[in-house]
Amino acid sequence: MSEIEPGQDPVREDPRIVSLEKRIEEVERTERKRTGQRDPVAEENNRLGNRVLAELVGGLAGGALVGWFLDRLLGTSPWLLLVFLFLGIIVAFRNIIRISTKRSGRPGR
Repeated sequence: MSEIEPGQDPVREDPRIVSLEKRIEEVERTERKRTGQRDPVAEENNRLGNRVLAELVGGLAGGALVGWFLDRLLGTSPWLLLVFLFLGIIVAFRNIIRISTKRSGRPGR
């Protein structure tokens, strides 16, 4: 059995509908700009980038601060600072790898 019955024309795309869809899309884009709405995908990527940056800075600063404090307390300057700085870097990169390999759609793990 054919898709088109005898005597029926195939349905063609109406240029008025195409024009209307384009105008609706343009108005929706303008309204999103006017109200300050942003693309949800871009927002998610922005949050992910901020989280990666926070992990990196936090790991470095935390390791350096703990190492510096212990060096001052124990008088082992600069060895504990270096050890904890490298530990902070390792932990930061481990967390960044964990963030980047996490599948979207799965609850946090």
